[in-house]
Amino acid sequence: QKPGQTAAASSSTSYWAMAGTTGEKDMKVWTPIDNQKFETFSYLPPLSDGDIAKQVDFIIRNGLSPCLEFASKETSTVSNDSTVRFTGSAAGYYDNRYWTMWKLPMFGCTDASQVLREIEECKRAYPSCYVRLAAFGSVKQVQVISFLVHQ
Repeated sequence: QKPGQTAAASSSTSYWAMAGTTGEKDMKVWTPIDNQKFETFSYLPPLSDGDIAKQVDFIIRNGLSPCLEFASKETSTVSNDSTVRFTGSAAGYYDNRYWTMWKLPMFGCTDASQVLREIEECKRAYPSCYVRLAAFGSVKQVQVISFLVHQ
């Protein structure tokens, strides 16, 4: 504590000095009100075809099956209007959050260009909808990756 400074002021000053070195002041609080973020990569600029291809290569390399889903802007987020709560709303609880599947999952997909073609077809058919790429594991048969490819 500096001469003439109260203990509270000293404590506050040291907190902000520490926060400045750790980046804590730059952290943002997630808000559940009017939140329009979607899964992985939501805080990044839209992905280019090259970026999407790299993610698809990762999906294929890890033995996952890519799948495309789409939804209108009105039904793409969870809200009191678009969600029916069947039970509690604990973390990891999903009810009425399914999007419409574009064709079937791409089992046996071996090339990112196959997925990029399907993305383009889906965007042409539903230009005002959001499109997301999901990937499913073949062992546990659950979704393990999901991110927007068109917004």
